[in-house]
This record gives sequence, structure tokens and C-alpha cells, in this order.
Amino acid sequence: MSNYIPTIGVEVHVELKTNTKIFSPSVNGYGQMANSLTNVIDLGYPGTLPTLNEEVINLAIKACKVLNCKIRNKINFDRKNYFYPDNPKNYQITQFDTPIGYDGYVEIEVDGISKKIEIEEMHIEEDTCKSTHRNNKTLLDFNRAGVPLIEIVTKPCMSSSKEATLYLEKLKELLFYSDISDCKMEEGSMRADANVSIRKCESDPYGTKVEVKNIGSISNVGVAINKEIERQEKLYESGESFKEQTRRYDDKLGDTVLMRVKETGNDYRYFPEPDIPYVYITDEMISNVEKTIPMLPDERRSKYVELGVSPFKANKLVNNRILSDYFNTLLDSNINFDIASNLLLGDISGYLNKEEKVITDTTLTKERFIELVNNIDDNTLTSRNLKDILSKVLESNSSIKDIIEECGIKNITDDDKIRKVITNIINNNPDSVSDYKAGKDRAIKYLMGQVMKETKGSINPKMANKILIEELNK
Repeated sequence: MSNYIPTIGVEVHVELKTNTKIFSPSVNGYGQMANSLTNVIDLGYPGTLPTLNEEVINLAIKACKVLNCKIRNKINFDRKNYFYPDNPKNYQITQFDTPIGYDGYVEIEVDGISKKIEIEEMHIEEDTCKSTHRNNKTLLDFNRAGVPLIEIVTKPCMSSSKEATLYLEKLKELLFYSDISDCKMEEGSMRADANVSIRKCESDPYGTKVEVKNIGSISNVGVAINKEIERQEKLYESGESFKEQTRRYDDKLGDTVLMRVKETGNDYRYFPEPDIPYVYITDEMISNVEKTIPMLPDERRSKYVELGVSPFKANKLVNNRILSDYFNTLLDSNINFDIASNLLLGDISGYLNKEEKVITDTTLTKERFIELVNNIDDNTLTSRNLKDILSKVLESNSSIKDIIEECGIKNITDDDKIRKVITNIINNNPDSVSDYKAGKDRAIKYLMGQVMKETKGSINPKMANKILIEELNK
């Protein structure tokens, strides 16, 4: 066990889902030919002027509400001055003195205990262009230049890599479900940096901070933090000290690598952006944005469980946004929601994965799905029947009733008939009955197999199993 206490803060840059860039009419897109989504504003031509995209402000307000941040009613933009090839203006338009959001939090659960990860601030800024290094050359792609970002900065309130990864998973889920960002770390639309220091006791001042950049996945954030804690522990234990520095995570090495030592504080000479006026955020603007916030993940989980879905299956539904949205269309229905969740997560998901489709690509309307659930609930259909007709259910427009008739499905649902079949099976298999009485689990499976074989699968397994146990216990 470590003799040191880690202190961790996380900075996350998230690209916003707008149609155009923050200060220009260029398309906000990904995966297009290099430098094809640009104009003179993105390229930093002299004399060009920025025009603020209103939708950026709306999405930033939405993020503030989702992340429980207070919202400033008067904000301005600032120039962050620095020279780097990916920044042709030699400054970045960002927010320094008046970040739009502050004092927020995201709630996570760590080993069954709830914890609030505090958000220091959230500000809006423009992205820089993408640099690609090849041998001794650097190639610049300005498609990303001017893409709108929000930067979300936590307080140094996390004490383990587990807390940091749980926070990032929850943040990603919230922003994705709110339609603020697609949060695809592999495409760079969500990027995380971790600030890590360690100290001996809670009463000690914070240790020397190291910023770890270039972490390409949430799992790697956890690995990078643990590696950095381990590295700092070894230095302190050997009596060494180190200066505040920036490192990057190298996923091939699985370790952090030094980028630069911070000899002095960065002097970005921030000053108010003269070409963009103050923005006043009214209560009406906030109210209008709040109306666009969909049902969020935790509310969905809670609602599903309330309707009889197990917490495990509720979580699996929420982990698939398309299935969860489809399930939400059923919430005003009077159906067995446990059966509905089983269908979506079981046979239907299996079919969709095999066919490389999503449920909205099928013909399974809300009305037909409700009919399907009800037919399974009243034992008109068995799970075996469903496998036989699933392609017709998902690819044709026929009613479930017509499909059942077309396929000649006639199931035994009469209690007396089922009991008669089961009594015969029991009488013909005395050894298995003795095994069951002796507590051997395989006996019930064998007897159920005989029941299904005798009825050619035309009997509801749940009903049959219940009656079988009743008869065996007589």
C-alpha cells in the first residue's frame, strides 16, 4: 500500500455538436479531406473578423445545466497570446476572466459510496488546427481550426485513478445524452489531461504538480495517472525533487514521457477580445435551453427500474443510446417492461448485431413491438417461436397476429393440458424424479427437455417449469 496520498484534477476539452464553427461559417465536420472545411477566418488571414455562433452559447448553457454549474449572466471572450504553428493568428480566442460556468459538480459512485467531483469552471474557446508530424516535417490540417470547444476543469478533488475514470465516464455519458457532443475520444472530440501530485499527509501542502497530456482513452487516463503516481513516489523515496512539468502519455510504452519543464509560469498576456462584444445571458435564454434537455441517464435508469426492469438490464439499455431512446417511446404503454427489456437486449440485439443494423432500420414500430410483448406475456408466443419468426417481425410490415397465423404457430396454454403432459413425463422417468428429490439440479433440466421434446416446443417454458416443480413437489 502506498505511503502517499494522490491529488488529481482533470481538464477535459469537448468539441460541441454545431453545424458550423464558432467564429466562421465553415462546416464543423470530421474525416473530410485536409483543409477542405476552412475559410480565411479559420486560416487567420489579416483583417478577418470573428462572428460568434449563437448555438455555441446555447450548448454551453446546456452543459452548465447538465453539470450543475452556476451560469454567468455577462460573459466576454479573451485573447490567449502564444506562438505555435497550429495557431496562425498567434492567439486563441477563449475565456479567462468570465468563464460561462463555475462551481458545478458531477456525482459518481465509488465502491457504493456517492461522491461529488467538483467542477471549478467551464469556459468556451476555439480549437486549433491539427498538427501531424512526419519525419522532420509538420503538416497542418485547418479543418479543426475554429471548431467550438468547452473546457471543463475540475478542482483537485480526486484521490485515485478509479475516481478519475468514473468521472470521465459519467461526464461523457451526460454530454453525449444531452446532444452537446458526440464525445468520440478516438476522433479527438473529447480530450482529457490529468494533473497529478502526491503528498504524505492531508495536512501537508500539495506536492509538485505534473500535467499529463495526450491521453487517448478513458482507460488510459487511469493507467497514466497510476504510472505518474508510481514515478513520483520513487523520486520522493530516493530523496529527489522535481520541477513542475508537462508530460505526455505514450500508449506504446504504457508510461508518461517528459515534454517540457515549466521553468516559469506561462505568460499568455490575456486581454479582452476587442472584436467580440459582451454576451448577456438572460433567464429566458436559459429557460429555452432547459426545455431541450432530454431525459438523462440516471433518470432513465431510475425510471426503468421503477417499471420492473432489473438494475443490470436498465444499465445495459442506457449504455445503448438508440435502444434506450426506443425503449423511452414505450414508457406510456401498459406492458410488461421486463419482457420488453429482455427482447431488446436479447434476441433483437443479437439479430441487429448480426445484420449490422440498428433498431430504427427495422419495421418494428412501437405498436408492433407492444403486440409482440403482449403475445409473449400471455404465452401466445414462446421464446423458441420468437427465434423462428424474428426476421419477419423485424423486416416485414405484417401484424404479429398475421405472422403467427402465417407460420402456423399454435401453443399449448391450457393449464390442464400442460399438467397432463408433465404427469406422463414424471411417470415415465422415475430415476430423474429420484435424482430431483435427492437435490440433483440436472434432473429438472432433463425433465424440462423431455417436456419440450414431447410438445415440440409448443409450450411456454416458464409455465411448464412452474407446473413441473409443483408436480414434483407433491
